[in-house]
Parts: sequence; C-alpha cells; structure tokens
Amino acid sequence: MIHDLQGEANMSPVVGMLFSAVTENGQRLKSITEGMSLEEVDYKGEKNHFNSTAQLIRHITFVDLNWVYRIKGAVLPHSLIEQYGPMIDENNRLPLVESLSRDTLISQYEVVLTHLKETCTHLADSDLDRLVTFGHQNEKQATIRWGLWHMADHNRYHQAHINQLRKWFQTQNDC
Repeated sequence: MIHDLQGEANMSPVVGMLFSAVTENGQRLKSITEGMSLEEVDYKGEKNHFNSTAQLIRHITFVDLNWVYRIKGAVLPHSLIEQYGPMIDENNRLPLVESLSRDTLISQYEVVLTHLKETCTHLADSDLDRLVTFGHQNEKQATIRWGLWHMADHNRYHQAHINQLRKWFQTQNDC
C-alpha cells in the first residue's frame, strides 16, 4: 500500500491534501482500535481516572462534526448535538459514553468523514482562507485551512491516549 496525501479527483489540490490528512488519520484510528472488546472500549484506566476509548472516539467524532458544519457555514442541527454531544459535560469533562461497541463508534465517525468528503468537494483552494469561529463560546477564529489540519492533528493526538489505554488494559489482563 502506498501512502500519499492526494485528495479525491473532484477536489482542488490543497483541499484534497488536507482532506487526505484527515482521512489518513481516520484510517489509523480504525486500525489501532481493531479488535477491541466492549470491556476494553469502556476501560478508563486504573481507578477510572481517564477518558475511555469510547469517550475519545465520540469526542473526535463530535469535534469533526462541528468542523464540518463550520466549513459549510451552517449551524450544527440540535438533533446531531443530542446524538453526538455535548462537547463537555456539566463538570467540564468529556461526556460519559458506555456500552457502545468499537464498530458502532467507528461507523458513526465514518459517517462524519463522508459528510466532510461531500463538503470538501464543494471547496476551492481559495475557500481555505475563509475565517470561521470555534471554541466553547465561539471566541476563536481560524481559517478553514487550519480547521482541516486541526481535524487531522486532533485525531492523532487522542490516538496516543487510546494507545496508552490499550497498553494498560493489556497489562491489567495479563496479570
């Protein structure tokens, strides 16, 4: 398999490259979580002090979904907020997600990637300069270019947490 950062044939070059970075990290997320049992997906580390893989995948999904709607210039529908959100709970932590299989969580994430792909096919490279707001209070601004890069980077960042959870889970179950 050859790895490259080329987008789809119907995407402009830079948009396609950034989209490819997001999808490459999506494929890596799928790969590193392959074969996880429900017990492992819900595992929160020793003494339950960390976010579970389920919480992290849901968080990545919700963050990316928010970016798709920002890029579209549309408001995220309330029904999707209810289905995938909120971003944080009343204690400023990732919301609890339990009893959802790895396959269900990855399938939900892949639906978001499909929406992103559809959105990116309508973007020209010049659209990447457009500013959007983000943050818990929409207090920050970024270009769409940065938003697409952030989607890839954010996913990869949380993959490190998932890898650590997997190591701890394996160690716990080897004893």
